[in-house]
Amino acid sequence: MMDLLVKITASVSANAIIWFARFITAVRGTWVNITPSRRKRVYFANHTSNGDFILLWTVLPAHIRKTTRPVAAADYWITSKLKTFIGRHVVKAVLIDRNPKTRTEDPIEMILAALDQGSSLILFPEGRRNMTNEKMLPFKPGLFHLAENRPEVELVPCWIENLNRVLPKGEIIPIPFACTVRFGAPMHLQKGEGKQAFLARAEQQVLALSPANGGNDG
Repeated sequence: MMDLLVKITASVSANAIIWFARFITAVRGTWVNITPSRRKRVYFANHTSNGDFILLWTVLPAHIRKTTRPVAAADYWITSKLKTFIGRHVVKAVLIDRNPKTRTEDPIEMILAALDQGSSLILFPEGRRNMTNEKMLPFKPGLFHLAENRPEVELVPCWIENLNRVLPKGEIIPIPFACTVRFGAPMHLQKGEGKQAFLARAEQQVLALSPANGGNDG
């Protein structure tokens, strides 16, 4: 009975989050040289706000959203009962302990396990919020390890536009502002491609979707 109640509450909460995100941001997703697919994917994007994954998750078609999980920091999402419920039951995040001294599970193994269970993922390779739109923070190596260990998984670059204006750092009350999520063509690790070359290419694939670099609505 309790499990059923949790599922119902989680479903209602998910619909409320999606409605609220759309109401505040009028968010729309645009697909550039790519179409929505049930195929297993890792969506990786720029990171300017704690609401980034909510916005990306919101614009995915419902049948894809159901099997897509964000990779998120456990130290943020387990700081209150509400955040814990949303993280674990609503968006079903892969919650990563970012502190090597306290973690009991390897983050890459957790992410690979989620992929092997049939999930697609939302990932922010910068690792922390970036307050600029001109360049990316250096990507963490996790995306490379995913590409190396699961070469069949499509890696989809994404650009989230304007959410930093909706929810600036340090603010808790969102400001209505139109947002867009752009999805680019999938990429894979190329034969013989090293870690740094791959990560640099992945960064450029994300930046290419930004308006400042010619990204458009396809």
